[in-house]
Amino acid sequence: MTTLTAPGTTAAPTRRPSATRGLVRTVLLLHRPALYLWAGLFIALAALLLWLYGPATDAAAAAWREYDRCTKATCAYDQDAILRYKSYSQYASLALTFLPFLVAAWAGASLIGREMETGTAQLAWTQSVSPARWLAVKLAVPAALVTVGTSVLVVLHRQMWVRGQGRIDNTKSWTDTFVFHANGPTTVALALSGLAVGALAGIRLRGSLGALVVSVVCTVGVRAALGLALPYLWPSVRTVTSLTHDGPTSLGITVHDGLLTSTGARLPDPLCGSSRNSECGAIYHRLDAVSFYTDSHPQSHYWPLQLMATGLVLVLTALVLLVAFRLLKRDTGSAPLTKGATL
Repeated sequence: MTTLTAPGTTAAPTRRPSATRGLVRTVLLLHRPALYLWAGLFIALAALLLWLYGPATDAAAAAWREYDRCTKATCAYDQDAILRYKSYSQYASLALTFLPFLVAAWAGASLIGREMETGTAQLAWTQSVSPARWLAVKLAVPAALVTVGTSVLVVLHRQMWVRGQGRIDNTKSWTDTFVFHANGPTTVALALSGLAVGALAGIRLRGSLGALVVSVVCTVGVRAALGLALPYLWPSVRTVTSLTHDGPTSLGITVHDGLLTSTGARLPDPLCGSSRNSECGAIYHRLDAVSFYTDSHPQSHYWPLQLMATGLVLVLTALVLLVAFRLLKRDTGSAPLTKGATL
């Protein structure tokens, strides 16, 4: 049966499923193992952090109270609770620290590198999907999952760490490099950076193994460079102490320390100790030193440092993505696309 249309009118276009929506479904289906692994890792870490926040913190805090009340050489306290909290809280911090490296390895090897290597990407470009849209969707889906999941884990880790402060004596300080990043948004930014670096490596190398290695190495380099730059991302506070002290006094993260002379010049700390020691006093007199100094960051600088570091990593991530899209456009710009493909 033929459907007629009135003169001067056109038939309503048949609704076709969005190419982008179809690509999103394809990404989720193609990478189901990684999705299941991410979900399992998220659930395991979240459960560990919730246990540390609740029963583990309470048991360790009670054990420390018992220990502090000890007046004899030997007394009863739950040492196992203290050691359990110490060990598992360190495991949780390490797990969050290594998440960006896992994301980078997966992005380079599986998300982009393997598809470029096997030709799956080129096949997608012939199905009314431009290379730019293909890459955008391939990155947007995991970026959303990584951002939400990592953000939740960071919040849980910080709540766990805060609850142990002042109650558990062997809780790691905020200056500890693993705790510093696991407690703040730099972990989320580093994970997104790993995703971007993995995408660039996959596009450039077009091989899963090489992209995996390069992605992890580059992400480690970003993490190391951030650690070196971190103390200089916010103005430090100078603390001046008498030479009668055993050395410079730091408020938290040390940037510089040493000796101040009578003219205000700075000298390296000879690591001698207090001027009460006659030999040390003679050294300080010969150097014309009048005090110790320390340029450091107190705990009140935690969030300024975190936000500056996060912004720096996100800017780097944006630059890496820009390079990845330009490289993909250069490599595929002259490639013919099927009818209906959009650029």
